[in-house]
Amino acid sequence: MTDAEGRLPGLAEAFVATARRDLLLAWKRPGDVLNPLFFFAMVVALFPLAVGPSREQLMFSGPGVLWVAALLATLLSLNSLFVSDLEDGSLEQLLVSPQPLPLTVLGKTVAHWLTSGVPLVAVSPLLAITYQMPGNVIGVLMLTLILGTIVLSLLGAIGAALTVGLHRGTALLSLLVLPLAMPVLILGANTVSLAAGEELYTQGLWALAAYAVGALSLAPFAAAAALRVTNE
Repeated sequence: MTDAEGRLPGLAEAFVATARRDLLLAWKRPGDVLNPLFFFAMVVALFPLAVGPSREQLMFSGPGVLWVAALLATLLSLNSLFVSDLEDGSLEQLLVSPQPLPLTVLGKTVAHWLTSGVPLVAVSPLLAITYQMPGNVIGVLMLTLILGTIVLSLLGAIGAALTVGLHRGTALLSLLVLPLAMPVLILGANTVSLAAGEELYTQGLWALAAYAVGALSLAPFAAAAALRVTNE
């Protein structure tokens, strides 16, 4: 697409336009946003009913439960990252667009994180209260979830690109993403557990930040290459 003067829009404008388009589509399909959020809330809220109200047990298991629920909730929404573009034919237009495909993938991934990762982070303090987490630990939990959900969205973009158009692609997508997401799960849950035990936890935050930077640098290019291969 070109503007009124026949010039290609800048990279920043293309990135914003891609993210804005996906955000508007998500607004028109609120179920795609609310379903993972409800799943996250139900899993986290039901676990204390199964293990009992013991404060020690809840504080011990809380970080792991919250992080596992967040990982599974994110996986639920990943399959739709490129499916709508495939169904309406816009994916082919994205592949032949003069704009860099990795930038387009990054814009779509940012939109996915805003509609799936940010809501999980927003409701996590309310759910963490059921595990009797103190305020400073809840702050660490939110920070780890921010970094972790960014990584999960970026890794999920690669899996979604590899499985777009496949029958029962959701199961295959989970198998592809879960091994890559395990370090994020371990780092996130362990960091929150260290904070709850009043131990040094900053190394975990730095490791998650490094993982996020690495995924941000490589995942858009890997997902773009996967889209080109799967659509040849």
